Amino acid sequence: MSTAADTSLSHTLWSVWSWFAIGSTLLLGFPVLCVLFVVTAPFDRRRYVTGRAFRLIGVTATWLAPAWDFGVEGDLPEDKPRRTVCVSNHCSAADPFLLSYLPWEMKWLSKTSNFKIPFVGWMLRMAGDVEVVRGDSDSAKSAMARCRTWLERGVPVMIFPEGTRSKEGELLPFKEGAFRLAIESGADILPMAVCGTCTALAKHDWRLHRTQARVRVGEPIATDGLTLDDVDALKAHARDVIEELRGQLRRSAPAS
Repeated sequence: MSTAADTSLSHTLWSVWSWFAIGSTLLLGFPVLCVLFVVTAPFDRRRYVTGRAFRLIGVTATWLAPAWDFGVEGDLPEDKPRRTVCVSNHCSAADPFLLSYLPWEMKWLSKTSNFKIPFVGWMLRMAGDVEVVRGDSDSAKSAMARCRTWLERGVPVMIFPEGTRSKEGELLPFKEGAFRLAIESGADILPMAVCGTCTALAKHDWRLHRTQARVRVGEPIATDGLTLDDVDALKAHARDVIEELRGQLRRSAPAS
């Protein structure tokens, strides 16, 4: 009984420390991001500097969290994505931290509640991320228009096609927005998969759990010549690729 209690107390203590480290990193990074935003805003139309700095702040935060071992597995595209819609499965609120390990900037489609978090929401806006109200068609149209603007500027956008986190790590049905956007914009689809984050920060549990999580990136899928009649086929193809990438991650790290 005492061993179980000691383990639970230890878990709670390093979870508290991890949240303190993550929060402190974000707070310390905020003024840095503000300065970068003011200095680069007049000429950095792609918000590359502030966006990349924000992702690296997230990476730094995970380095200080003793529970998490995050990283990238496998080969990456030879050229950094530009006019590209990046899509991934979504297991946990820890997914953005893991995906920030990828060595390129991308603008995220994120629910409006994230933009209401003090400091975090302000940083999301300075980074150029895109706000959307779930279930609001007008908000969705406005968000997609904003995503198209970033794609036209040669900046990738990141969308979770499931629309929400899965409870047990299972792959939920894909919504069509990301694939319609890619076809209408003439952008590539870049499928990616995450594995291990489901236990890193479980839904409805504030405690962080020890885990090794990895992201794996597939080959770009071109949309040249496709029309909106091909949305379902493109969506199914991307889903199949993500399933295969998840399988590769599980085979290489079965403990995660």
